[in-house]
Amino acid sequence: MTRQEGWQHRHVHANGIRFHYVEAGRGFPVIFLHGFPELWYSWRYQLPALAAAGLRAIAPDLRGYGDTDKPPRIEDYDIHHLVGDVVGLMDALDIEKAALVGHDWGGIIVWMVAVMHPQRVERLVSLNVPYRGRPGFPPTARLREMVESGAQQFNYVLVFQEPGRAEGIFAQDLPGRLRRLYDGVAGRPDFLSDEDFQVFLQAFQEGGLTGPLNYYRNIDRNWETTQHLHEQQVTCPALVVMTDKDPVLRPEMAEGMERWVPALRLEMLRDCGHWTQQERPEDVNRLLLDFLGDLARR
Repeated sequence: MTRQEGWQHRHVHANGIRFHYVEAGRGFPVIFLHGFPELWYSWRYQLPALAAAGLRAIAPDLRGYGDTDKPPRIEDYDIHHLVGDVVGLMDALDIEKAALVGHDWGGIIVWMVAVMHPQRVERLVSLNVPYRGRPGFPPTARLREMVESGAQQFNYVLVFQEPGRAEGIFAQDLPGRLRRLYDGVAGRPDFLSDEDFQVFLQAFQEGGLTGPLNYYRNIDRNWETTQHLHEQQVTCPALVVMTDKDPVLRPEMAEGMERWVPALRLEMLRDCGHWTQQERPEDVNRLLLDFLGDLARR
């Protein structure tokens, strides 16, 4: 387990719930948003690197995860709540403008914050998640068509739709199923030590997976309630990092993104799967500091 002096574990109320977050360093704020099924701990390599470069690195547990509150209703996890969490967290921490870094679901969220609250986003970094004018997933009817046409990598999203179904599957053998989930979409399964795996496992043993799974159960709701954002551009400078061995978020999904993100920088990491910042931390840190490092002088 990577532990660093200077990490601060804190709690704050924002957008109606209590958040746990970890903070390191001082300077221009950079907020890190993790994906499914992860935690703030997914950014354990990035927090000290950015703090050492003169930036204020902040990594919350998203709603439903870790030591952050877990609201009970499915609709409590729609994109409007998730975006509201980021803005609310910034307000609670007296941050007017920040750089946002997201991976997986965190990537979906940072794109939507930039679309819905562009005045709050200085720069944006998305790992593995491209932006194409709407929230990250099309409606489930379209996903079913894609799966029936052979895109089996999205079948898990359909399995997650029925409340309780996926929870029951994970409950049969949470350690084994969680470990296989991590290993199955990794470029190199040894990226996660047994000690690090225990951090994630303990969190989901204690907090369950219903909150995290509810993100997926709002796909249709997100699509229906963001019609007004169709084709909306992201105007801030954005760095997108794709990988060649992510079996779900394939690198070709980022092709043509300049239509929606005019100030786009696109990078590719080879020999890397889905857990990019954990599989290739030195490369991710290098790209982050190259893209965000000058903000330390502000």
